[in-house]
Amino acid sequence: MLTDKWDTQARLDIRVYYEDTDAGGIVYYANYLKFFERARTEWLRNLGVNQSDVAEQNQRLFVVKKVEIQYLKPARLDDLISVRSRITQLGSATIHFEQGALRGGELLCQSTIQIVCVDANTLRPSKLDSDLRTLLEKVQD
Repeated sequence: MLTDKWDTQARLDIRVYYEDTDAGGIVYYANYLKFFERARTEWLRNLGVNQSDVAEQNQRLFVVKKVEIQYLKPARLDDLISVRSRITQLGSATIHFEQGALRGGELLCQSTIQIVCVDANTLRPSKLDSDLRTLLEKVQD
């Protein structure tokens, strides 16, 4: 059942297509990471943050440093899943997300993902832009 934790900051609904499934008709495990990436990207876009603009104008990129994921129940072909995302922690150069994939309020998969802001030229950690940080602090739990 849907918990308050997942009735949270951002939501992206995704239909499961044949290309998302394995031979058994179940969502292939790695595709949840793609779903979670799409949800984070669209959330930022809805907040007015376009990652290609950040790269071009600020010479910064967002990269995944760490992922922990738990698969609880399968999603299948034609299911409509809702990916929920929330920021749990902001560091000087890091954003920690908790994300879940739900079907009709039932949690199928959950993950914690650590994103690091890096300099586009050196790929070394770089502080989050102050405007972006202020924006993310407003939506953080």
